[in-house]
Amino acid sequence: MEGIKYPDNLVFGLDIGTRSIVGTVGYKDRAGRFRVVAQAVREHDTRAMLDGQIHDIARVSETIGIVRRKLEMMIDRPLTDVCIAAAGRVLKTITVSADHEFQEETFVTDEHIYSLNMLGVEKAYEIMRENTKAGETSYYCVGYSVIKYYLNDYPISNLEGHKANKISAELLATFLPDEVIDGLYRSVERAGLYVANLTLEPIAAINVAIPEKFRLSNIALVDVGAATSDICITKDGAVIAYGMIPFAGDEITETIAKECLTDFQTAEEIKKECGKKQISYVDVMGLSQRIEGKSLAAKIRPAMENITKNIASKIRELNGGKSVSAVFIVGGGGKVPGFTGSLAGYLGILKERVALRGEEVLGQVDFMQETEKDSLLVTPIGICLNYYEQKNNFIFVTVNRERVKLYDNDRLTIVDAAMQMGIQNELLFPRRGKPLEFYVNGKQRMVRGEQGEAAAVSLNGRPASLGSEIEANDQIEITFSTVGRDAVYEIRQLPEYKGTIEFTFNGKNIICPKFVKVGEELVSEYYSIQNEDSIEILNYYTLKQVLEFMDLPLDGEYYINNILADLGERVYENFTISSELPEIVLTEAEKTVEKKKPEPKTIPVTVNGTFITLKNKPSYILVDILDFYDFDLSEAKGSGLVKKLNGQEVDFTAPVEPGAEIEIYWKE
Repeated sequence: MEGIKYPDNLVFGLDIGTRSIVGTVGYKDRAGRFRVVAQAVREHDTRAMLDGQIHDIARVSETIGIVRRKLEMMIDRPLTDVCIAAAGRVLKTITVSADHEFQEETFVTDEHIYSLNMLGVEKAYEIMRENTKAGETSYYCVGYSVIKYYLNDYPISNLEGHKANKISAELLATFLPDEVIDGLYRSVERAGLYVANLTLEPIAAINVAIPEKFRLSNIALVDVGAATSDICITKDGAVIAYGMIPFAGDEITETIAKECLTDFQTAEEIKKECGKKQISYVDVMGLSQRIEGKSLAAKIRPAMENITKNIASKIRELNGGKSVSAVFIVGGGGKVPGFTGSLAGYLGILKERVALRGEEVLGQVDFMQETEKDSLLVTPIGICLNYYEQKNNFIFVTVNRERVKLYDNDRLTIVDAAMQMGIQNELLFPRRGKPLEFYVNGKQRMVRGEQGEAAAVSLNGRPASLGSEIEANDQIEITFSTVGRDAVYEIRQLPEYKGTIEFTFNGKNIICPKFVKVGEELVSEYYSIQNEDSIEILNYYTLKQVLEFMDLPLDGEYYINNILADLGERVYENFTISSELPEIVLTEAEKTVEKKKPEPKTIPVTVNGTFITLKNKPSYILVDILDFYDFDLSEAKGSGLVKKLNGQEVDFTAPVEPGAEIEIYWKE
């Protein structure tokens, strides 16, 4: 193209693919149209690249050099700066779940949701680091999308404004391995070039295939390459998810090679012509053959449907379990007849909403050399166009005086820089003090610590928030969040602690505070509960404790419910205590018996079907069974307590004889 004058601001882009390297040189004119000055293609001589990742830097660098020199000859100008892209298939995607529990029921705000999302992204970072050997490589988060939110463990589409005790999110985070970037940079620099811009191939394709005004819609872009099909999803003006399946054009080519008995390269040529009525080729035996396009389509349909079925499944996974509004397809593999219709069927959308993007999306592109406009050109041109955006590139910022490298996905915030630096989420968001765990009447309890203060953040010397957007060379200072006070709880704060027990002493109503035991020690209502304490709230006093509470002598005779009792006898709610028995007129025979000292007796009874033995007393009443049968009276578990003796309802003072059948339970 000698004699043609080009502007100084030519852009050189390289699409470094698994099969070949495509070089494109062009510029944007004053009308905003992109003019392609020159293009050159060179296939790899060896398998220097596998699945989008460079395996032989020297070989790839050599091929880049060949493409560069060819383009320099075409434009008669040296090329020094280049734009490149990392393949979508090298991205690592992780699905994680994150939870946040509130101390009390709380209205969910945008800040709560953002914090929840960041908890998920940090968890994904941790998983990536755990799965990577120390020092082996690092990862850059290039995007994340929420698959589903949960409110108190129930799925919900939008958390904001709802009251919740717990919010959860299931999200998908995508990472770019640093080793892939290093391989691209080293290959390009070895060829004598400087990387002016690096993006992702799906982003480059979107720049051409999906104009920005359409990205508010929920659309999928699928780049059907040779070995893999790369997928990205747009929504609300941004790319929200990336993915890949290991099925693409080579699956179809291999099917053709088997069915038509050809080598792989011949099968590739047949695939390109499969839309024709008749296709001529030479098989491995050297014989000339012909096959009708319809017949070939039928032979490759199972392989093609396997690809579209897997693409549809991946799209749903990336899009939160649901289909998208439309799909745009680029790359050679998607040009097979029936591909778009099959994918639409598996996605459950109209076939008109799945379309190849080729010539029609290159309407704003002019070619100064004769070129057939094709979907294969979408990504190479998109790489050049991304230069003008200067987005989706690597940038550097400073966090607490340390330089941090980030992938700019056009929505970077301070928290992204913090996480890339390795600052844990707990140092950014308020931290609770230590919880207090203990047991009350055998049941486990937990009291949360208090919430601390959030991290203090400044951006370029001005106060900011963790969600503040950042740009290249920004200066960020983060003062880490604080830990709240550890949980403190006293006995009197326990819901079970009602405070008092009432007795009747010599006809007067006596109110006593409840006793509480921690281990074997009695404690007051102001006792500060310690971690792992075993607390028992007693629903009785011993006779000795009652007398001590009332400052009465311990050496007299006392009666509980009209029965002579020793100091260790238990006194329950509403029991009567007296210092002497009421006067009773006795017969001569009774007086004789009365003079005799009563001796302890042992009697068998049945309680709720369980055989027990009452002992150490001369006589027994119903309440005595509580000394030998475990029944919790400290907390009501029904509308009333039922006490039956031999089938008849009685109170606790009813006398019990040998062989008695007793029932005690809470009425529902």
